[in-house]
Amino acid sequence: MPRLLPGRAALICVFGLAGLSAAGGEESIEEANRLLRVTGTGELFDSATREQTREIIRTYSLIVASSADRPLPRSVRDAIAECYSRNYAWENFAEGIARILADHLSEKELRLLIGIHQNRGVPPMEIETFRRTVRKGDAIAAASAEYIYDNSTGCVDRDAHLIRRFLAEPRPEL
Repeated sequence: MPRLLPGRAALICVFGLAGLSAAGGEESIEEANRLLRVTGTGELFDSATREQTREIIRTYSLIVASSADRPLPRSVRDAIAECYSRNYAWENFAEGIARILADHLSEKELRLLIGIHQNRGVPPMEIETFRRTVRKGDAIAAASAEYIYDNSTGCVDRDAHLIRRFLAEPRPEL
């Protein structure tokens, strides 16, 4: 099973409207962090992580129940959930994602996106800038997903160890 890459949906929320022009200064990082805040990306990311973690645990539980005819105990499920919560918390990635945005978006593009997310709309003279920015979203989403993958430790090996240890325990007498 691949490592958890939470947030395609959460990332697309912001990065589907992102672009790739040279920036990267401190002001750009401040604007990138502001964009991440106004879009609620951290909350969306953490929500996607929780949802994917529930699906992973559900899958493990079904496999154990069908192959060993035993329910996966709450202690194992909780330990699995804790690993994902710790390793895939937004705070682990926020700085790197802000850097990606600042490196790929000009301050003008960042401010345009912030304005859009604050319901200010797109000024008519910025429509072409907006179009160029939107066309570049997939590249930012890809760079962000790669960053998350490269900077996360994963939990699958630990999950397998916890489940194998549980299955090795003798069954309680009924």
